[in-house]
Order: sequence, then structure tokens, then C-alpha cells
Amino acid sequence: MEGGSPDRVSVESGAKRSSISSGGRPHVSSGRKEFFRKFMDSEMLTDKLQDWFSELSDKSASRKPAFDVPFELTELQKFDYALEGVTFQQLVRMPSAVYASTSDAVEASAYLAIEDFLHGSAKGLWDTFWGQEEPMPFSVACLYSSGTGSKFYPAEKAIASGKLGGLCATAIMINKGRHSHAKWDQILELALLRPDVGTQSLESDRRPSLSVLGQALFFAVRILLSRSLNKSNVLYNSNCVFVLLVDSQYGGIVKVEGDVNKLNLDVSNVYDCAAEWIKRYSKISISPVDRIWNKLGNANWGDIGALQALLATFHCISQYSGFPKLSIEDLASEHATRLQNRRSERQLVDTRVNGNGFFRFQQKSFSPEIVEVQEEFAKIESEPMPKLDVGSVLWLEDLDGQKGFEINEILSNGEIPTYSATSVEGGNALLLYVGSPPSQIEPAWEDMSLWYQVQRQTKVLNVMKQREISSKYLPQLVASGRMIHPGQCQKPSAGGNCDHPWCGTPILVTYPIGESMADMVRNGSFGHDEALRCFHDCLSALSVAASAGIRHGDIRPENVIHVTLSVNDPYFVLVGWGHAILEDRDRPTMNLLFSSSYALQEGKLCSASDAESLIYLLYFACGGAVPDLDSVEGALEWRVAVWSRRLIQQKLGEISAVLKAFADYVDSLCGTPYPLDYDIWLKRLRTTINYEDHGKDVGPSG
Repeated sequence: MEGGSPDRVSVESGAKRSSISSGGRPHVSSGRKEFFRKFMDSEMLTDKLQDWFSELSDKSASRKPAFDVPFELTELQKFDYALEGVTFQQLVRMPSAVYASTSDAVEASAYLAIEDFLHGSAKGLWDTFWGQEEPMPFSVACLYSSGTGSKFYPAEKAIASGKLGGLCATAIMINKGRHSHAKWDQILELALLRPDVGTQSLESDRRPSLSVLGQALFFAVRILLSRSLNKSNVLYNSNCVFVLLVDSQYGGIVKVEGDVNKLNLDVSNVYDCAAEWIKRYSKISISPVDRIWNKLGNANWGDIGALQALLATFHCISQYSGFPKLSIEDLASEHATRLQNRRSERQLVDTRVNGNGFFRFQQKSFSPEIVEVQEEFAKIESEPMPKLDVGSVLWLEDLDGQKGFEINEILSNGEIPTYSATSVEGGNALLLYVGSPPSQIEPAWEDMSLWYQVQRQTKVLNVMKQREISSKYLPQLVASGRMIHPGQCQKPSAGGNCDHPWCGTPILVTYPIGESMADMVRNGSFGHDEALRCFHDCLSALSVAASAGIRHGDIRPENVIHVTLSVNDPYFVLVGWGHAILEDRDRPTMNLLFSSSYALQEGKLCSASDAESLIYLLYFACGGAVPDLDSVEGALEWRVAVWSRRLIQQKLGEISAVLKAFADYVDSLCGTPYPLDYDIWLKRLRTTINYEDHGKDVGPSG
């Protein structure tokens, strides 16, 4: 091939090389095409490199590593500083190592995830460094190889067409036209999905194995060959290829540089020629294999494994688009400013004590950014908030008029204050929740627990009432409305609030009231009999709610109360319906100990999720061993361990054979779309504990 190397074209000039002429040497072009056509088997190339790789491995065992790294740690650190504040998309389709298997479904999800990861990487980098004025000139497609050739498809299309078994890689492609077929010379970056990248690297000092490396080199040579065959070269540097190696947890980078003009084009011996070129004329850099995904499959954009992949993608984009409008150095230089701004926002002030640097927390009376809000807070704080003590009478206004309730006992002074109260007209004790005053709406948004417990739960209980859901094991809505404060109210409109701190505060009153399961466990009063009764009553509540399409989504000891209105008929009520799932778009709260595996994994509930949470609740209440869980990954690992070892079944089996059998039933149902059969288990429970339904209790007054 005649003409200068594309590397010689100045990046600063901004002019792309328009063509590579093969005039005068047609045999070179035709020979290269034939070589490219026959160069199809990565395993044959790997076999040719076996001795070379072994020799390098032996040398590196006693001296320096066989290959340089593509990026030094200082480069990655600077790039990390530059990416501060850059938003990469949250991946929806993710490979999960926790549930990884060899099934087609898992492989399909992995290819979808890699496609999302590459698109998110390219999009985030393009928008950050080259600007958002122009659309991103890249797309992502999967490479499908058959015996006769290879084609590029979107992952979903390939999977739907039954081509999953032939997928071998995913590529960032240069867009060439809406209807043109993608070709090898359009590949900007390639990612190989291999299930053994992480496991094999652990056996070879965090470097890819020969089988993985051989496949990466095979694809690199094919890409370089295809670029040399293209008559219109659009890359500033067509002699450099980055190949990503990824599995469901780990990833690494292979960088291959070299001039394929030096490749011997013996079409009768393509693999020997390619191997010889790799040994003599290429420069190979290999990064350590590190984590790209966490165990849930989320991309750890800020971790070193993902940073390596992002920096490789950055260089690939630079090969096509030239210098970015904003350089890495420019963005990284703002790190100190951003750090100082964060300290200021958190009110951390640098002080010097005895010559040593310390940070102390300093309260400021104003914020230069939101002066109005801070002045409003200062005004509110100047007025002391009224206290709700025993004997206080609260009045609320609802659609039926005004209702008064006298506080008998303060049940909780924590983040969700609750009270025992009775109607001023007399009657049974009631459970009263007081929401956040409108004047304190900002703190309420910082901690949404109170909002869910009062406003959201009010909505859910009203929905239950509208759908005619009734059960003694469910809380009953007694009253809900806005607080009427003492003195004259000067609210500007019917829906507005005046300056009084309590004006417009939401209140929820429910029936019945009882001791929380958390307190019973703490006091040692939750035994085997209580476990069976609690299981029956909570399962009954879930069954009634599920019949109307409502799921609880937040089962934990604080949301189960023990009601003892009658000595002969104590029972449990499932409360705390603020996080209940009414529609598909609703999302449950996440609890590392009690949420179902599907909720932690997918962020939503399946049909058996509440029952699974109920199993964890009973296991915990009956003294089951529970580790300190500090992450979703750890919580999922614990669930896998206790189910696989049948520790839950063993513990619940000590109480009742029915509980053990139900745990087995839930274990087989978790994560499936099949509905839970409540009736058969409730029937078995009633038989086991000789449970008699005494009918409806006397309802609350007021």
C-alpha cells in the first residue's frame, strides 16, 4: 500500500485523511482481501501463539511483566478527577453474578448489559468532552459470526432472531448511514464477553489467560486489516485498536498497535503469518483485570476497572473525532476547586491547631446561593415548635368536619413519632401519627419515612376502603386530615396555610393499637406460639390485600403489632402500609434484612416477595443467626447462602412443620411470575394451631 501512514496526519490540523490509494499495487489489495477472508478462526491463531505466550510467561515470572499496561495509575487518577460530576446513565439491563448460570437467558442479559454499558460510556464521554450540540456519531451492535461470515445486529434483534449462540463480541461502531450495512472497518472499539475473564485472571496475576488474549489479538488483527482495506480512512490513527475483555463482574483492556503493511500476506498460511506479525511488529499492552460491575451487575463507573474501559473508549473516540473541546487536563485541573466547593457546601472550614490541619464543622447562618430559603428557615426556627405531651388534645379537620383526639401515651420519639390516643367522645385506644409540618417540608424531603408513614399510608388505606378490603388483621382508617391549631388561623386560602408552625400538619388515626413485634423480640416475649399466630395473621392480611392487587413491600418487625384487646383472643395486625405497591410504577422500600431477593435485585416485587419477607421476619424473630449487612451485595449473598444450606428451613422447622414446608414453597416460587396460593396454607395453619375466627372485634369509635 502506497502513501503515508495515517499516523502522520496531524491531529492539530483537524483534517482527516481522505483516501488511501492502492493504485499501482492491485495485487496487494486483492491479497489482503483474500487474507482477511481466510482469517476466520481465533482458536487456530491462539494455537500458533502458545509457545510464544509460554516463553513470555516464564520470563515474566522472575523479572518484569511480559506486557506493559496501556494506562499508568497517574493517568487513571487524572481521568478520574476529570470525570467528577460527569453523569453516566444508570444501566437498566445488567449481568448479575449472583444469579449467573449457563442458561441462554443469562447470556442474553449479559449481551444486553454490555451493549448498554458501551452506549452509556460513549454517550457520557461524547457529551462531556466533545459537546452536546451535535448528535453522537456512534452506535453499538453485536457481532454475529457464522461459518460463512459475520454480521452486526442490535443485541435485542439478534436474540429475538435466535442468533444468541453465534454472538461473540459487541462493538462501538462509526455511523455511516441509516440504511448501510455495518462493516468491520466501522468498528471503533470491541468488547469480548467471556465468562472466564475474572476467574482465569486470578490464576495468572490478574492478567487474561492465553485463550482470552488469543481471541482479543485475533479480533484486533481483523480490525486492523479491515481498516487497511478501506479506501476512505476516517481515523487519525488506524494502527491502534482497543479490545475490552469483560464478564459479569470483571474487565480488562488489551491495546494492540502495529502497521499491518508489514504483515506477510501468504494466503495459504494466514495464521502463521498473523502470529509472526504479532510477535515481531506489534506492541501489545494489557491492563490488570479489575471489577467493572458490582455483584448486582451495576456499572461501578468510578472504580478502576470501569475507568480503564472509559479511558480506552475516550482514546477510541479521539481516533475518530480528534482533540476534544475540553481536555482531560482542563477538567482535572478543576478538581481542587470542586473539592473546596464541596467543603463549603458541607460547611467544613480549614483551621490550624498547633500547626496541624483539622476540619471542624461550622454552622453558617446564611447560604449565598439560596438566601430566601435560609431566611425563611431562620424565621421558623425563631418560633419554638409546640410539643405534644400526654394530655394534649389535637383537633383535625376532614371531609366530615372536625374531630378531637387526646394523647394518652407517647409511643415513639424517634424519626416516626407515634402516639396512643382516644377520641374526645370516648372509645378504644387508637394509633395516631403526626406528619411533618408544612413549614418543615425541607427536612421531610430529606427523610421521606414520615411522609410515607402519614400521607402515603393515608392514601393506601383510603384505597383499601374504596376497594372494600376488610380484615381484622389490617389497620382500619379512623380519621385523617389537617391539624387545627389554637388561635385564629390566618391562612390566605382554603388550601393554604398560615404562619403558625402547626398549621396544615397532616394527621392519620388508625385502629387498633398494640405492642410492636420489634419490642416483643427485644423483651423476649415472642415465642413459638406467637410465631405461628403471627404467621397466620400476617399471611391473612397479605392474602386479603393481594386479592385487590395491593402488596405491602415493607414487612419488618416495626410494622407488625400484637393486639391484646381480648385476653382470650390476641392477634397480630400488619401495619405500615405507606410503601404499599398499588401500581407497577411503585417501588418498594429496601431493607437489607427483610426485603425479598427480587426486590433487592430488580427494585420491584414479584408475587412471592411479601411472603419471602415474612419468612425472613419469622426467622429473625425466632433467633435465626443474621450477619451485619451493610450492602445490597452482602444481603443477596447472605440470602443465597441461607437458602442453599436450608438454614431457614431448619430454624423454622424447630417451630412447626408447616412453617418449614411454607419456606420450601416460597423458595421454589421466588422470582417467578406464578401467584402465591394463600388459601391452602391458611387452611393448613388453621388446622395446625386450631385457630378459630371469633368474628369481627368491636370497632373504634370516633
